[in-house]
Formats: sequence, C-alpha cells, structure tokens
Amino acid sequence: MTYQQTIEYLYSRLPVFHRIGKAAYKADLNNTLALCKHLGNPERKFKSIHIAGTNGKGSSSHMLAAILQSAGYKTGLYTSPHLKSFTERIRVNGEEMPEQKVVEFVEANKAFIEDVQPSFFELTVGMAFDYFAQEKVDIAVIEVGLGGRLDSTNVIQPEVSLITNISWDHTDILGDTLEKIAGEKAGIIKENTPVVISEYQQDIEHVFVNKAKQEHAPLYFASQHIDLQDKTFVADKRFVSLEENGLYTLTLQLSLVGDYQLKNVAGVIQTVRILQQKGWKIEDSHIQQGIANTVQLTGLKGRWQVLAEKPLTICDTGHNEGGIRFIVEQLKRLSYEKLHIVMGVVNDKDPEKVLKLLPQDAFYYFCQAHLPRAMDAELLAQKGEMHELKGIVIPDVNDALAEARRRASTNDVIFIGGSTFVVAELKEL
Repeated sequence: MTYQQTIEYLYSRLPVFHRIGKAAYKADLNNTLALCKHLGNPERKFKSIHIAGTNGKGSSSHMLAAILQSAGYKTGLYTSPHLKSFTERIRVNGEEMPEQKVVEFVEANKAFIEDVQPSFFELTVGMAFDYFAQEKVDIAVIEVGLGGRLDSTNVIQPEVSLITNISWDHTDILGDTLEKIAGEKAGIIKENTPVVISEYQQDIEHVFVNKAKQEHAPLYFASQHIDLQDKTFVADKRFVSLEENGLYTLTLQLSLVGDYQLKNVAGVIQTVRILQQKGWKIEDSHIQQGIANTVQLTGLKGRWQVLAEKPLTICDTGHNEGGIRFIVEQLKRLSYEKLHIVMGVVNDKDPEKVLKLLPQDAFYYFCQAHLPRAMDAELLAQKGEMHELKGIVIPDVNDALAEARRRASTNDVIFIGGSTFVVAELKEL
C-alpha cells in the first residue's frame, strides 16, 4: 500500500475516537498489552515521561521534549490528535516519523490488526513505542490520549509522571465531577515514581495526595515550589521571571505565549528538577533554550498561534471550559476596535459551559469541522443566540475566516477556535 492507502486502511478498519467519539474508546488495556507483547514489549526499551491532564498536557509535552533535545538527548515525542498529518503524532528530535515507516509497520502487523481489531489509538500507541525502540531514543515524552487510568499509554513505567490542569471534558467517559475526572488522570501515578501536579486545585488535591500515598509516589505541587511572574508580553513574545523556593531566579522567554502556559511551565520546570535529581544532565541554559524554541524544535502548532498581524489573527486549540476561560481572559488583554470569533465545536460535549464564557460584544462566524462528531453550525448558532452571541453561519472554517477578514479592519482581532478540529482545517496553519 502507499502511505495514503495505509492511512485510509487504518481509518476504515479501526474505530477512530476523533471521528466517532465514545464508541471508539476501549475501557481496558487488554488490546494494548496484547499489541505490546506481539511487538516484543518495545515500551520497556526506552526511558519515558508520562503526561496527563485536561488542558496543558500537549504544550507541556512539547516543552519537555524541547528541553531534553536542547540538552542533547535523543528524544521521542508522542502526542494526539494530529492537526495536519498523522505522522505529527510520533516524532524523534522534532522530526515526524517517516511515512514509509508507517507503511512498513502496518504491513508487518496486518494479520494482528485484522485478528485483534485494536482501536486506531491503541494501534498508534504501539506504533510509537515500536518506532522509539527502533530509533533507540534516550527518553520519550508520552502524552495521554484520554483520561489516564485506562488510556493505552498507561503501560509504561516512566521516570516521572506529570499531571496538568483538571477541567470538565469527556464527562461521558471520565465522570461527571472534577473529582472523578481527577481520579482517572491520577491513574498514571505509578509505584515509587515521582509525580508532579502543574496546577494546585484545592477541591481535588486529596485525589492526588491519596493516590500518591497508596503508590508510595513522591508528590510535588509545582506551584508550591515555583513562582512565575510576567515581565513583558506582546502578541507573540513573552518574558517571565522564575523564582524557585523563594531563592533562585531565572528569566525565560516563552515561545508558547498563552496565559495558561505559565501554569504549564511551572509543572515542566518541576519535572526537569526531578530528572536532574535522577542524574539526567540538564542545565538551566537547556531549559531556557527549550522553552524559548519549543515551536521550532518540536513543530507544535495551534497554541495561541499568530497567523497574521493586520488584522491580528490568532488560533488556539483550547476547547473545553478551562481552556476557553483562559482564552477569553487573554483576548481581553488585547487592544482592538472589534473582535471577530470563528467558532465550531464537537457535538458530544455540552457547549453551554463554553458559550456562557464567550464575549457578547464579539461578532461570530459559526462553522463546523468536516467530521461526524462536529456540531452542525446552524445548531451552534442557535445555542449561541441563547447566550446573546450574534453572528452568521458559514460552515467551512476557511470560508468563515475569509469572511471575517473581509469584514475586519486592520485594528480588529480575529480569533479561530472552539475545537481542535476546526483549527486543524485552517489552510494556513
């Protein structure tokens, strides 16, 4: 098969969560364990860092990978979903897995695929582990797909675990309270393995404390050790000062400039400190290089990404209550005459929590991604109207952006978001 035929084969044969939602989710690790055994347990052949959370796990994964690369380590990075190309999910030192390697993996394991019928995500995890083992990476940064406890990635024994923000997302699978959601994320805490919590959230602190005690895992709340303060911030550059344990200071330039990144950076720094304690040779200069050059080193897209200057045009993949809250706060800090928002969501999440946060003085362009899970743009507009969000319906995101640009003046701001998949369809990303 060609690469394109291979990807189409995987999409047609295996349940794909980002297309069909909950029906693709396998609530156990049996397929993953069987696949790993079939592949010779590649997950045991490299060191790893495991990252879970509702918001921030992707950005944190990329920052950690960039720091490790800057320190000279051959670094694997597994993230999901992809925005443009499937191979974005699996990288070594920022380079995507070659398309031919994807073809070879599927050809070599086709009998297993057709016999066991793993989900698309389960197979992708196995593919990543196999590739990292082949490439003999020094360490791999592994991002959880969904939840943690039953996520396919939860078969690794990491050097350290990192859990970022906990917010409302996938409540139909992970639970209908923050405590239940946190419990699923805490499932990545392993016996005698340090765990870092990026953001201290009082209501769910006990979930992590209890699980860490149960596993005899050293627990670190990053905010208790690390304080980050803004120094200067413009649309695409941000400088912060880091104070550690009330003593040490370091100036960092962030290449990921969203407000929410300050909490992520604290978790990343604390994770690096644990790696240093374990003997990994990472200098503060490597931390500075990695955080300043995350986008260039890892190819990360869609995190408060500036697409154009006049009018200022920004996209962000934040899509749940916690992510949208940060985005709205950051939009308030920008100067503009009028705000234009190109917006689409998926239909298996309650949009009410998001819609009630959005600014009523913006003009909206309601759209939808080209996948079955996308909420109909007309329906989204109707729900938006109930929250006094005024706008028009233009289903295709690129058409919606073109109309926003036609209407906007150079002093306006255009924001595109609401769903990872809306951002993924932007032609200029």
